[in-house]
Amino acid sequence: MKKSLGPQTLAFPLPAYLVGTYDTDNRPNIMTAAWGGILASTPPCLGVSVQPPRWSHAAILKNQAFTVSFPSSKLAVEVDYAGIVSGKKFDKFKGASLTPVKSDLVNAPYVAECPVVAECRLYKTLELGSHTLFVGEILDIKADEGLELDGSALDIEKVDPLIFNRGGEYHRVGTGVGKAFSIGKSLIK
Repeated sequence: MKKSLGPQTLAFPLPAYLVGTYDTDNRPNIMTAAWGGILASTPPCLGVSVQPPRWSHAAILKNQAFTVSFPSSKLAVEVDYAGIVSGKKFDKFKGASLTPVKSDLVNAPYVAECPVVAECRLYKTLELGSHTLFVGEILDIKADEGLELDGSALDIEKVDPLIFNRGGEYHRVGTGVGKAFSIGKSLIK
């Protein structure tokens, strides 16, 4: 029998994204976001949920753009720092010793040290009570060389993405369990 936990924000896994913007003074800023993910394939869209009081909220609206940098697990300390201090008071890039890179396609910076980056133009917003869902149309994905698995797919073990557990811990991905769109065929009769 299952025990009721009540309504709560529980999902597995949660990303540990670094969302890049230029703030209202045109300074590069990042925020840590765990509430986000892929939302559509045509057009390719990625969403992040941000509370209106957050410094990045106004910046996304002002610039109609953001980036999402996918940090590897070795950047856990820097990601956590970016989530516990405000860009209003701190230069997070400097404090975390990270390098801002101006996107070629949108008015937002990304994190050079992250192995994968999505450059997003603001496509839609949706007010969801405590958060605004920012839906970004992915204009490009940039990845460090050598991460490719085949074609445009990336090797998740080489990327080593940092993930967040709602219980308050960072993790890394585990080992694969089977080939998608293949292992289920054994149940087709």
